[in-house]
Amino acid sequence: MQLRYSFRLYPNGTQRSALARAFGCARVVYNDALRARETARAGGEVFPTIGDLSKLLITEAKKTEERAWLGEVSAVVLQQSLRDLDAAYRNFFSGLKGERPRMGAPRFKSRRDNRQAVRFTANARWKITTGKDLWLPKIGNVRVKWSRALPSTPSTVTVVKDAAGRYFASFVVETDLETLPETDAVVGVDLGLSHFATLSDGTKIDSPRFLRRAEKKLKKAQRNLSRKAKGSNNRTKARIKVARAHGAVADARREFHHQLSTKVIRENQAVAVEDLAVKGLARTRMAKSVHDAGWSAFVAMLEYKAAKYGRTFHRIGRFEPTSQVCSVCGAKDGPKPLNVREWTCGACGTVLDRDINAAVNVAKAAGLAVSACRARVRPGLVPAQREETGTHRDGQTTVVGIPAP
Repeated sequence: MQLRYSFRLYPNGTQRSALARAFGCARVVYNDALRARETARAGGEVFPTIGDLSKLLITEAKKTEERAWLGEVSAVVLQQSLRDLDAAYRNFFSGLKGERPRMGAPRFKSRRDNRQAVRFTANARWKITTGKDLWLPKIGNVRVKWSRALPSTPSTVTVVKDAAGRYFASFVVETDLETLPETDAVVGVDLGLSHFATLSDGTKIDSPRFLRRAEKKLKKAQRNLSRKAKGSNNRTKARIKVARAHGAVADARREFHHQLSTKVIRENQAVAVEDLAVKGLARTRMAKSVHDAGWSAFVAMLEYKAAKYGRTFHRIGRFEPTSQVCSVCGAKDGPKPLNVREWTCGACGTVLDRDINAAVNVAKAAGLAVSACRARVRPGLVPAQREETGTHRDGQTTVVGIPAP
């Protein structure tokens, strides 16, 4: 299977200028190709092919005075920009046909976009030098911070500049499947907000709430940015500070997802999760907490790591009544408000913890043989976090983890 390995790049001043030139040329070719296709569509003509666009917008354009500077960057970068546009159109039309989730039509790129990227394939003859630098055509040897070894020879490398001004090299490598020792353990995972994940064996993982904890710092940085004059150097510096603060939050959340997903996959032969309607929940008053949790990224990690290590991954339907069914006797007791964290089954009298009971039902819905004995565990109070900041609604009489008197 193919995986991406990302590493931090540290280009010098000359190399940063060369990368900025590559970003700009790739963006111009992308926009020219998009404009050519949209003009053909408006005129009722057939879309020009990638070959036609390559000949017109790269080969012929380099001979003109207006686009002669396209020759200052690798031609592979420009070709890959056209392929990116072609992929964007294919995804758009596939969404209209119902073959994949709907996506918007391709849009023009701006030099002010938060993320800039160029891709080098094997045809560009890029290489990793004996000194462990990354050599890129018409850019030179760029210093790389290698955090781990590549499992095989990469086929492509994408150089990315994020909103915080950091550079990364993303390698696409072919990896062999690693079969972990088999185990009899299986688990269902119930994702939530008060606890990030509850396992069917009774384990509860607290939600780190990285965004909530950094909210005070982010608010201060954003306030400083709003006070700077538009177009000034001070505003650029303040914008980078905001981007770095958000980048630190995203990095911490990603690291937490990686560690937890790896632990769950290594300890269990089969994993079952619920297909949550994240987009719907993100339109409610819980939107900030939903985005802070990052459920979709965590489930995606579980899925690809299960495939990599020879585990079984199940995703059950979002309409499965996991919180309404008793995991002991199977009686359906109806929907319950979110403030009900513990309930007694009217059929068998079992005292059920809402989250653990849901996790057991997730595993059962996926066909996994799990025990419901842990569903009787009574949860303790969750202490309020000192670092957590936020705005309380008018009339609120409770704080997280502290019951109202």
